[in-house]
Amino acid sequence: MAALPRLVCASSVVLVLWAGFCSAVCVEVPSETEAVQGKDMKLLCISCMRREEVTANTVVEWFYRPEEGGKDEPIYEYRKTNHEFPSRFSGRLQWNGSKDMQDVSITVLNVTLNDSGIYTCNITREFEFEIHRPLFTSSRLIHLTVVEEAGEDFTSVISEIMMYILLVFLTLWLLIEMVYCYRKVSKAEEAAQENATDYLAIPSENKENCAVPVEE
Repeated sequence: MAALPRLVCASSVVLVLWAGFCSAVCVEVPSETEAVQGKDMKLLCISCMRREEVTANTVVEWFYRPEEGGKDEPIYEYRKTNHEFPSRFSGRLQWNGSKDMQDVSITVLNVTLNDSGIYTCNITREFEFEIHRPLFTSSRLIHLTVVEEAGEDFTSVISEIMMYILLVFLTLWLLIEMVYCYRKVSKAEEAAQENATDYLAIPSENKENCAVPVEE
């Protein structure tokens, strides 16, 4: 009978581990801040919830403010359904949020130079607990800069330089190995030729005496 509680405890541990591995992982990653003219740009906005907070009514509001100043202009809203406000982005905004509403990102299609500015992502959640319905609000700011052409990443430049250095090193190492092997083979051939010459220089009557005597 003592083995039964142990078996139940082991099964519980396995179930907990399985649930931990199968549960979705949410990481609040900041959005990129540089876009290229004519390309699509995803404005990343992630607000993670704990497991006990998953049941909630979520409202997402996106605002835009030019770099030269001014007030925040509403451009997009999610309130059970998607709604795009009339703005310079009309027809160029696409919802990229997740089903669990932890990722509430949008994508700006065909980015222009005039799209540079400050984007604000406001998230409001009303949690559906049994006793009360608390509200939780959070905000993300994205300072976006649009460039005409993509600049070369410093990391990629370093990687290319290291690749060329490695290629040069491998080429030199291969040449050294080839020279070493060539010299080694040449010395072996010279030694073989010398042995053959010495053998031919021995008189025929002495060649018979070169045999190693076999002891009985």
